[in-house]
Amino acid sequence: MQRITITLDDDLMEQLDAMIAEHGYQNRSEAIRDFARAGMQQAMQDKGQEKDRSGECVAALVYVYDHAARDLSRRLVDTYHHHHDLSLATLHVHLDDDNCMEVTALRGQGNDVQHFADHIIAERGVKYGRVVMMPTAKKIEAKTGAKKKPHSHK
Repeated sequence: MQRITITLDDDLMEQLDAMIAEHGYQNRSEAIRDFARAGMQQAMQDKGQEKDRSGECVAALVYVYDHAARDLSRRLVDTYHHHHDLSLATLHVHLDDDNCMEVTALRGQGNDVQHFADHIIAERGVKYGRVVMMPTAKKIEAKTGAKKKPHSHK
């Protein structure tokens, strides 16, 4: 890990400290690392750099749709069945008489995940949609069959 020094104006530092407190970070370094990762990931996604989407990722696809739109439910189900290898789980929420929201956890190659998300969001009857992708950064030893380190969630 490298140590760096940065200079921030007072207003930006106040905003940063407020976000750190709001998100419950233990220290500034931890928060700045997370904010930098999120900012770089968003910048890559905004630029649409295909080469940066070629690796393994996890993603959350969130969209709102008109549940009464003609054949939309069937088209969505068909799309999910044709890409069953990407979808991990879906949460379905009834928002009101006309609208539903779905949140789907996805895992796969970034290009495949993006293509799937674009297809869902572009369906006629889908009103809003967004995908958030995060690289998994798999270790080389996992691909070579070398013994993995223990993994825990504490």
